[in-house]
Amino acid sequence: MVSFHTSNNTLSPTSTSSLPTSPTSSMVEQTIQNAESIIKKWDLNSSSSISITPLFHRNRKEAKEYLKCVMDLRGTMHFLVSQNLAPHKLVIAQTLMQIAMKRLEKEFYQILSSNRERLDPESVSTSLSSYGSASFDVEEDEADQLKVAGESISEVERVSALAMADLKAIAECMSSSGYGKECAHIYKSFRKSIVDRGLYLLGIEKFKSSLINKMDREYLHLTIKNWLNAVKIAVKSLFNGEKILCDHVFSASQTIRDACFAEITTEGAKNLFKLPELIAKNKNSPPDRIFRLLELHGAISELRPDIESIFNVELTSAIKLQALSSLQKVGGSVKTLLTNFGSSIRKDSSKTPVSGGGIHPLAQSSMSYLSSLSDYDRILSDIISIHPPIDNALFPESYFNDPTVIEAPKQAASVHLAWLILILLCKIDSKAQLYEDLSLSYLFLANNLQFIINQVQTSTLKHLLGHQWLSRHSQKIKQYALNYESVAWNRVFESLPERTTSELSYEAVKDCFKRFNAAFEQVYVKQISWIVPDGKLRDELKVSIDGKLVPVYREFYETFSTKLNADFVRISPDDLGNYMSDLFHGTRISSSSLLSSSSHSKGCLLR
Repeated sequence: MVSFHTSNNTLSPTSTSSLPTSPTSSMVEQTIQNAESIIKKWDLNSSSSISITPLFHRNRKEAKEYLKCVMDLRGTMHFLVSQNLAPHKLVIAQTLMQIAMKRLEKEFYQILSSNRERLDPESVSTSLSSYGSASFDVEEDEADQLKVAGESISEVERVSALAMADLKAIAECMSSSGYGKECAHIYKSFRKSIVDRGLYLLGIEKFKSSLINKMDREYLHLTIKNWLNAVKIAVKSLFNGEKILCDHVFSASQTIRDACFAEITTEGAKNLFKLPELIAKNKNSPPDRIFRLLELHGAISELRPDIESIFNVELTSAIKLQALSSLQKVGGSVKTLLTNFGSSIRKDSSKTPVSGGGIHPLAQSSMSYLSSLSDYDRILSDIISIHPPIDNALFPESYFNDPTVIEAPKQAASVHLAWLILILLCKIDSKAQLYEDLSLSYLFLANNLQFIINQVQTSTLKHLLGHQWLSRHSQKIKQYALNYESVAWNRVFESLPERTTSELSYEAVKDCFKRFNAAFEQVYVKQISWIVPDGKLRDELKVSIDGKLVPVYREFYETFSTKLNADFVRISPDDLGNYMSDLFHGTRISSSSLLSSSSHSKGCLLR
């Protein structure tokens, strides 16, 4: 009993052949003789030198005839099996078929090997788009192929396209002859090495948790940076090109092409998409890890449509699941870091007031963090929409309903960043209570809110929070400034009469000067070390105080200064302006040195 090699252990009666549906005995004999003549000529076991010459490289017309005779032989074998005729002829045909398959296996491998560089992803996609699969049908003469394709293409593209056509023709011939598994095995082994090497050249190594945990900050950062560049090339070129080539070569069999592509790419692709998940799980990552996680999340999200399209069959579902798992793990980690950041602001327990009412370190570090986060607003919105932080549920409802707050589209990032800034403002309010001087606490609030607004205005936060948010909080600064001025300077303002009249007695005038000198001296000595870092706010405070103090004092001075001796009239209006210019620069001098410098430069204000 003779057994025949097939892909499913049976010869398909529906396979096409050039033989008539009812061939005669002589026709069968002629087909076998023709096949024997051509196949044995290229027999790998032949002593002839031609046996080691690549068939498809030597003569494409003869290669076409070789494939045709194999297909005819296959048809003859089907006929003999179906009619249960001439077993000895079937044995001869089977032997010839085995010889032919060995030759085609070698040809298939040689084409893959000799065109290793030409069958790169870019060439593959370019070749198909330039020629189209029909242009490479081996039924056409080479001259006709070029005429159809056009002569403007490069030599590399031409050779690449012909190689793809030959691979497809051999694959179809071997598959229809029952040798699809052998063909697929050669293809998978060779092309997997190409894909694996491509990933290696992109800097993708075997990622493991233990390896990630041992990386120092700099090396981890470089690994992530390299991955972000590599993943785009891997998906859009390497995997996509391999998908195109595999679909083309095995276009006749979806089962084979799906299985080939899955085996070639699964290991490398799963390893590639695993890195973000390992980074998300790494608890030893540097403080700025959230920004790296956002970049990783953004890269996978951007490539997700390509991933879905390329790995679109059941056999590659594990790849999509790994990419999705990384996306979810990274998003969850970002949510945790955002929640922890809000908690860290609330839990800040520093009790030392900032000298001079300056910018609190918590405001500086927090706003630097939030400003950087705002650059990832789209990615943040995607993550927060899927993983909403618990904190958002605590956001005052009035903060959303008030149309003067955030008129920008209420994307999730805008809402959550506004919430984190609100947490910061509440903490800054509590820090203001550490000052014993009420006026200094108001100056501290004005300084820090101005700093926060400046950070918003100079970052993407400006567009996320909107004009009305800025306007509303700018009004708060003005209120803080008025409160500061009222508490700090009212005693100085009240030391002068509301209206200057010549009817004031000598004693009343002397008492006014004494009260003014004492009040101004006290304010000046106390506030010389206070600071307003923002130049615009500093100028606005000085202009406001000057506008209320200097004109009134000048009128009083010009009316009564000549009636009293220098012991009572210590400051001229011009000196008053000079003293005011000293304020809000955070000058750190002792009272004794202040007395000394003042007596020499400013008319002995404090003697």
